[in-house]
Amino acid sequence: MLVSFGCRDMQNGNSGDGAVLQVSHINTHDGYSEAVTTEHNRVKTVYISGQVGDGDTFEAQMRSALSNLEASLEAAGATMNDVVKMNTYIVAYTPETLEVFRRVRKELMGELKMPASTLVGVEALALPDWMIEIEAIAVVQQ
Repeated sequence: MLVSFGCRDMQNGNSGDGAVLQVSHINTHDGYSEAVTTEHNRVKTVYISGQVGDGDTFEAQMRSALSNLEASLEAAGATMNDVVKMNTYIVAYTPETLEVFRRVRKELMGELKMPASTLVGVEALALPDWMIEIEAIAVVQQ
């Protein structure tokens, strides 16, 4: 489901250049959107909600979460190459987990032009079986 609307600068009633900020909500359900995009002056910024994955191991869940992230980006008209910021939350974080994280991320995303990133070890995520959650911001020149 795509919900879209436009708005002008809140203070002046316009952006100064006549362009309207377009905001779209993608795959809205259960009180949130999987993605929200803003477009202004032919630049689209894509905000992807935290993506989790399936699997019995950390590696399986990470691969699945990155696949889900890629699908959400695609639904918003972006790719992994457009990601400029990535936040990752890992349950029961250890140095061994970091080794798996780096290996899988390098395999799936390469090692050039990496996004600015934050990795946070957390006690728990929303459901007890989840081991990793990844959110991202992407910027696309239209």
